[in-house]
Amino acid sequence: MSAGGFVAVLVIELHFPEAHSLKAKRKELSSIKAQLQGRLGAAVAEVDHQDLWQRATLTAALTGGSLGTLTAAVDKLERWLIARCPDGVLVERLVASVEDLRP
Repeated sequence: MSAGGFVAVLVIELHFPEAHSLKAKRKELSSIKAQLQGRLGAAVAEVDHQDLWQRATLTAALTGGSLGTLTAAVDKLERWLIARCPDGVLVERLVASVEDLRP
């Protein structure tokens, strides 16, 4: 266990097959981002595909005092995303201790 805690960075690829305009994608994406932030406690940024109708890439971050607590929070976030977008989500998970990140 690390005294400095742990951080998880998630790269989230989303596909919106029903979106036929940027406006439709934005509506769905805004809802997803709000839920990730408010309900699941993640810091979230849209980082790619802003100009495409049916794709988006988000980066999200979560922190935790223990690896077990952080893993449970990330698992919950992934389950929520899969339930929300069952045909269009891919999550890459990067986890490190604060000690790992120090030079």
